[in-house]
Amino acid sequence: MVTGTSVLGVKFNGGVIIAADTLGSYGSLARFRNLSRLLKVNDTTMLGASGDYADFQYLKQIIDQMVIDEELLGDGHSYSPKAIHSWLTRVMYNRRSKINPLWNTVVIGGYYNGESFLGYVDMLGVAYEAPTLATGYGAYLAQPLMREVLEKKPSLTKEEARDLIERCMKILYYRDARSFNRVSALLLACLPRRAAIPVVHLRQISQRPVFTPGHLIIFSHSVSDLRKPPNTS
Repeated sequence: MVTGTSVLGVKFNGGVIIAADTLGSYGSLARFRNLSRLLKVNDTTMLGASGDYADFQYLKQIIDQMVIDEELLGDGHSYSPKAIHSWLTRVMYNRRSKINPLWNTVVIGGYYNGESFLGYVDMLGVAYEAPTLATGYGAYLAQPLMREVLEKKPSLTKEEARDLIERCMKILYYRDARSFNRVSALLLACLPRRAAIPVVHLRQISQRPVFTPGHLIIFSHSVSDLRKPPNTS
Protein backbone atom coordinates (compact mmCIF):
# COMPACT_ATOMS: atom_id res chain seq x y z
CA MET A 1 0.00 0.00 0.00
CA VAL A 2 1.43 3.35 -1.09
CA THR A 3 0.71 6.18 1.33
CA GLY A 4 1.28 9.91 1.58
CA THR A 5 1.90 11.95 4.70
CA SER A 6 0.83 15.42 5.84
CA VAL A 7 -1.27 17.96 3.96
CA LEU A 8 -1.30 21.56 5.24
CA GLY A 9 -3.82 24.32 4.60
CA VAL A 10 -3.97 28.00 5.57
CA LYS A 11 -6.52 30.73 4.90
CA PHE A 12 -5.26 34.20 4.04
CA ASN A 13 -6.87 37.50 3.20
CA GLY A 14 -8.51 36.84 -0.15
CA GLY A 15 -7.73 33.17 -0.65
CA VAL A 16 -6.35 29.89 0.63
CA ILE A 17 -3.25 27.74 0.10
CA ILE A 18 -2.80 24.00 0.59
CA ALA A 19 0.47 22.06 0.30
CA ALA A 20 1.82 18.52 0.38
CA ASP A 21 5.07 16.79 -0.47
CA THR A 22 5.40 14.54 -3.50
CA LEU A 23 6.47 11.29 -1.81
CA GLY A 24 4.60 8.00 -2.04
CA SER A 25 5.87 5.64 0.68
CA TYR A 26 5.65 1.86 0.40
CA GLY A 27 5.82 1.08 4.10
CA SER A 28 9.06 2.76 5.18
CA LEU A 29 10.48 2.73 1.64
CA ALA A 30 10.51 6.10 -0.18
CA ARG A 31 9.26 4.36 -3.33
CA PHE A 32 7.68 7.07 -5.51
CA ARG A 33 9.10 10.59 -5.33
CA ASN A 34 6.96 12.50 -7.78
CA LEU A 35 3.35 11.77 -6.81
CA SER A 36 0.87 14.64 -6.63
CA ARG A 37 -1.66 14.42 -3.80
CA LEU A 38 -3.30 17.73 -4.72
CA LEU A 39 -6.32 18.09 -7.00
CA LYS A 40 -7.97 21.06 -8.70
CA VAL A 41 -11.70 20.31 -8.57
CA ASN A 42 -12.93 23.40 -10.44
CA ASP A 43 -12.16 27.12 -10.64
CA THR A 44 -13.22 27.70 -7.01
CA THR A 45 -12.23 24.49 -5.24
CA MET A 46 -9.12 22.38 -4.65
CA LEU A 47 -8.18 19.59 -2.26
CA GLY A 48 -5.28 17.54 -0.93
CA ALA A 49 -5.29 14.09 0.65
CA SER A 50 -3.05 12.06 2.91
CA GLY A 51 -3.27 8.32 3.47
CA ASP A 52 -3.70 5.54 0.91
CA TYR A 53 -2.81 6.78 -2.57
CA ALA A 54 -5.02 4.22 -4.34
CA ASP A 55 -8.06 5.46 -2.41
CA PHE A 56 -7.12 9.03 -3.35
CA GLN A 57 -7.02 8.00 -7.02
CA TYR A 58 -10.51 6.51 -6.62
CA LEU A 59 -11.77 9.74 -5.03
CA LYS A 60 -10.18 11.77 -7.82
CA GLN A 61 -11.92 9.65 -10.44
CA ILE A 62 -15.42 10.05 -9.00
CA ILE A 63 -14.91 13.77 -8.29
CA ASP A 64 -13.73 14.41 -11.86
CA GLN A 65 -16.77 12.58 -13.25
CA MET A 66 -19.11 14.47 -10.93
CA VAL A 67 -17.67 17.81 -12.09
CA ILE A 68 -18.02 16.76 -15.75
CA ASP A 69 -21.67 15.81 -15.20
CA GLU A 70 -22.29 19.20 -13.56
CA GLU A 71 -20.66 21.13 -16.41
CA LEU A 72 -22.68 19.21 -19.02
CA LEU A 73 -25.87 20.73 -17.58
CA GLY A 74 -24.71 24.08 -18.98
CA ASP A 75 -26.62 26.12 -16.40
CA GLY A 76 -23.67 28.34 -15.46
CA HIS A 77 -23.38 26.95 -11.96
CA SER A 78 -20.58 24.89 -10.43
CA TYR A 79 -19.95 23.16 -7.12
CA SER A 80 -18.86 25.46 -4.31
CA PRO A 81 -16.12 24.46 -1.84
CA LYS A 82 -18.74 23.93 0.88
CA ALA A 83 -20.76 21.68 -1.43
CA ILE A 84 -17.71 19.52 -2.20
CA HIS A 85 -16.86 19.39 1.51
CA SER A 86 -20.41 18.36 2.45
CA TRP A 87 -20.60 15.75 -0.32
CA LEU A 88 -17.22 14.28 0.60
CA THR A 89 -18.30 14.01 4.24
CA ARG A 90 -21.24 11.83 3.17
CA VAL A 91 -19.03 9.69 0.92
CA MET A 92 -16.52 9.00 3.70
CA TYR A 93 -19.23 8.28 6.27
CA ASN A 94 -21.05 5.98 3.84
CA ARG A 95 -17.90 3.93 3.19
CA ARG A 96 -17.13 3.82 6.91
CA SER A 97 -20.67 2.55 7.61
CA LYS A 98 -20.11 -0.29 5.14
CA ILE A 99 -16.93 -1.19 7.10
CA ASN A 100 -14.94 -0.50 3.94
CA PRO A 101 -13.55 3.01 4.54
CA LEU A 102 -11.46 5.09 2.20
CA TRP A 103 -8.19 5.44 4.12
CA ASN A 104 -7.73 9.14 3.49
CA THR A 105 -7.85 12.42 5.33
CA VAL A 106 -8.80 15.24 2.99
CA VAL A 107 -8.30 19.02 3.18
CA ILE A 108 -10.66 21.03 0.95
CA GLY A 109 -9.83 24.64 0.14
CA GLY A 110 -11.57 27.24 -1.97
CA TYR A 111 -12.69 30.80 -2.55
CA TYR A 112 -16.36 31.40 -3.36
CA ASN A 113 -18.62 34.48 -3.20
CA GLY A 114 -15.89 36.57 -1.60
CA GLU A 115 -15.12 34.07 1.19
CA SER A 116 -12.18 31.76 1.79
CA PHE A 117 -13.05 28.20 2.75
CA LEU A 118 -10.94 25.50 4.41
CA GLY A 119 -12.49 22.20 5.49
CA TYR A 120 -11.38 18.82 6.83
CA VAL A 121 -12.83 15.32 6.35
CA ASP A 122 -11.31 12.11 7.71
CA MET A 123 -11.90 8.43 6.92
CA LEU A 124 -14.71 8.20 9.51
CA GLY A 125 -16.66 11.11 8.07
CA VAL A 126 -15.64 13.52 10.83
CA ALA A 127 -15.71 17.00 9.30
CA TYR A 128 -15.10 20.58 10.38
CA GLU A 129 -13.85 23.95 9.13
CA ALA A 130 -10.89 25.94 10.47
CA PRO A 131 -8.53 28.76 9.40
CA THR A 132 -5.57 26.34 9.53
CA LEU A 133 -5.59 22.59 8.94
CA ALA A 134 -3.04 19.79 8.97
CA THR A 135 -3.31 16.03 8.50
CA GLY A 136 -1.04 13.18 9.54
CA TYR A 137 2.07 14.02 11.54
CA GLY A 138 1.52 17.66 10.64
CA ALA A 139 -1.41 17.77 13.08
CA TYR A 140 1.15 17.43 15.88
CA LEU A 141 4.08 19.47 14.53
CA ALA A 142 2.72 22.02 12.06
CA GLN A 143 -0.75 22.82 13.40
CA PRO A 144 0.48 24.39 16.69
CA LEU A 145 2.87 26.64 14.73
CA MET A 146 0.17 27.77 12.30
CA ARG A 147 -2.28 28.44 15.12
CA GLU A 148 0.33 30.47 16.98
CA VAL A 149 0.91 32.68 13.94
CA LEU A 150 -2.83 33.25 13.39
CA GLU A 151 -3.38 34.06 17.06
CA LYS A 152 -0.90 36.92 16.69
CA LYS A 153 -2.21 38.02 13.28
CA PRO A 154 -5.63 36.60 12.32
CA SER A 155 -5.55 37.98 8.76
CA LEU A 156 -2.47 36.92 6.80
CA THR A 157 -1.35 38.19 3.41
CA LYS A 158 -0.71 35.77 0.56
CA GLU A 159 3.06 36.09 1.03
CA GLU A 160 2.83 35.50 4.79
CA ALA A 161 0.68 32.40 4.27
CA ARG A 162 3.13 31.00 1.74
CA ASP A 163 6.11 31.66 4.05
CA LEU A 164 4.26 29.96 6.91
CA ILE A 165 3.53 26.89 4.77
CA GLU A 166 7.19 26.73 3.67
CA ARG A 167 8.38 26.94 7.27
CA CYS A 168 6.03 24.16 8.40
CA MET A 169 6.96 21.89 5.49
CA LYS A 170 10.64 22.33 6.36
CA ILE A 171 9.99 21.31 9.95
CA LEU A 172 8.01 18.28 8.81
CA TYR A 173 10.81 17.23 6.46
CA TYR A 174 13.33 17.26 9.30
CA ARG A 175 11.03 15.53 11.80
CA ASP A 176 8.74 13.19 9.85
CA ALA A 177 10.40 10.05 8.46
CA ARG A 178 7.72 9.70 5.75
CA SER A 179 8.09 13.23 4.35
CA PHE A 180 10.13 14.50 1.42
CA ASN A 181 11.97 17.69 0.51
CA ARG A 182 10.05 18.28 -2.73
CA VAL A 183 6.82 20.16 -2.05
CA SER A 184 4.00 21.39 -4.28
CA ALA A 185 1.14 23.68 -3.35
CA LEU A 186 -2.13 24.95 -4.80
CA LEU A 187 -2.92 28.62 -4.22
CA LEU A 188 -6.37 30.07 -4.86
CA ALA A 189 -6.76 33.83 -4.51
CA CYS A 190 -9.42 36.42 -5.31
CA LEU A 191 -9.09 37.21 -9.00
CA PRO A 192 -10.87 39.75 -11.23
CA ARG A 193 -11.97 36.93 -13.51
CA ARG A 194 -12.12 33.13 -13.42
CA ALA A 195 -8.72 31.55 -13.93
CA ALA A 196 -6.91 28.28 -13.37
CA ILE A 197 -5.60 27.50 -9.90
CA PRO A 198 -1.80 27.77 -10.15
CA VAL A 199 0.46 25.02 -8.87
CA VAL A 200 3.06 26.73 -6.68
CA HIS A 201 6.38 24.91 -6.54
CA LEU A 202 7.96 25.77 -3.21
CA ARG A 203 11.73 25.82 -2.83
CA GLN A 204 13.30 22.40 -2.42
CA ILE A 205 14.26 21.89 1.21
CA SER A 206 17.89 21.33 2.15
CA GLN A 207 18.57 17.78 3.28
CA ARG A 208 20.47 18.88 6.39
CA PRO A 209 19.87 21.75 8.84
CA VAL A 210 22.78 23.92 10.01
CA PHE A 211 22.81 24.85 13.70
CA THR A 212 24.45 28.06 14.87
CA PRO A 213 24.60 29.77 18.29
CA GLY A 214 21.80 32.24 18.86
CA HIS A 215 19.45 30.68 16.32
CA LEU A 216 17.28 27.58 16.45
CA ILE A 217 17.81 26.45 12.86
CA ILE A 218 19.18 28.18 9.80
CA PHE A 219 18.31 26.30 6.61
CA SER A 220 21.03 26.14 4.01
CA HIS A 221 20.16 25.67 0.35
CA SER A 222 23.72 25.08 -0.82
CA VAL A 223 25.73 21.88 -0.46
CA SER A 224 28.94 23.92 -0.23
CA ASP A 225 27.52 25.86 2.71
CA LEU A 226 27.05 22.62 4.63
CA ARG A 227 30.78 21.94 4.47
CA LYS A 228 31.71 25.27 6.04
CA PRO A 229 31.96 25.62 9.84
CA PRO A 230 29.21 27.82 11.31
CA ASN A 231 30.06 31.48 11.78
CA THR A 232 30.14 32.11 15.54
CA SER A 233 31.19 35.75 15.39
